Amino acid sequence: MMKHPYSRLFSRRALLETLGLGAAAAALARQSLGAEPEKLNVKDPAAVALGYVENASQVDLKKYPAYVKGSNCENCLQLQGKAGDNYRPCGLFPGKLVAVSGWCSGWAAEM
Repeated sequence: MMKHPYSRLFSRRALLETLGLGAAAAALARQSLGAEPEKLNVKDPAAVALGYVENASQVDLKKYPAYVKGSNCENCLQLQGKAGDNYRPCGLFPGKLVAVSGWCSGWAAEM
């Protein structure tokens, strides 16, 4: 059986297209890995479960009577990242940023 005279060309073309798509996918993956995490939405199931609010003055005191006035994400042991940023990573919400003025029931005093 004879091969089509352009079979090698089509194979190379297919290979190059596949490599091109792979390179584009790799570039997008690198870009997304370097992207800053998104802010935690107060309606996120994890946020709702812990009563997260972006402003500690909005804590429902009837629902969270253990809330201590003056406690917020900025003075919580779980807060990570560098001081001065209004939104920073939190150990309780991996991959998300919380407001330093916020609060949740996972709050723990800094040591």
